[in-house]
Amino acid sequence: MQSANPTAAILVIGDEILSGRTREGNAHHLAQVLSATGFDLREMRIVADDHDQIVAAIRALDRSLGGAYDLLFTSGGIGPTHDDITADAVAAAHGTTVEINDEARILLQARCDRMGMELTPNRLRMARVPVGGTLIDNAVSAAPGFSIGNTHVMAGVPEVFRGMVDWLIPRLPGGQPVQSETVEVRRGESDVAEQLEEMASKFPDLSMGSYPFRDEQGWGTNLVVRGLDAARVSFAMSELRRELGL
Repeated sequence: MQSANPTAAILVIGDEILSGRTREGNAHHLAQVLSATGFDLREMRIVADDHDQIVAAIRALDRSLGGAYDLLFTSGGIGPTHDDITADAVAAAHGTTVEINDEARILLQARCDRMGMELTPNRLRMARVPVGGTLIDNAVSAAPGFSIGNTHVMAGVPEVFRGMVDWLIPRLPGGQPVQSETVEVRRGESDVAEQLEEMASKFPDLSMGSYPFRDEQGWGTNLVVRGLDAARVSFAMSELRRELGL
């Protein structure tokens, strides 16, 4: 699919994801949001809570550091515990250090005051932000995410992550949302591969995919046409349906 949209990558950080202890859903949610708002997601990675792995991944993915993509979104590792090392790793990748951000401290203090809690040193860790970073709002628990370079760092807790995404994405310059149409055929994937390949060659500006499934009725395949021009997508789908005799 041809596109001039900004390119993006997602980096998920956490031992609990790699161990299977926690089911990852943040990347799936963000992928849907990016597609709907005009960003071309090109890569997802999952790395452990390991400083060097995180630094290497950020440098490989953030174009402002010579990486591959216009934007990088991360999930996980900015909490109050010793293994929340994302802020330090992001700072190292961007050649800076971490400090207690005054604005973040004020936000956390206000939340603690409302809840009758003390702003302990552990809670204050969530105000640590790389020097030069700007905050990403957290309407759920006040502890902010942050952006530096083209890296946007968000929490791993799904409710908090989604709130940060809702705040951040409208503030970024997107492109054209992806349009798609799907047709279900009660045939195996191999039975429609030839027709799909022929249509793909006729519409090189679009993306065409086949996704097999099995249910109580047997095998079937969902055929999906994706592109930036809704009329072009619809025309290609009508041609595909005609080719399949639907």
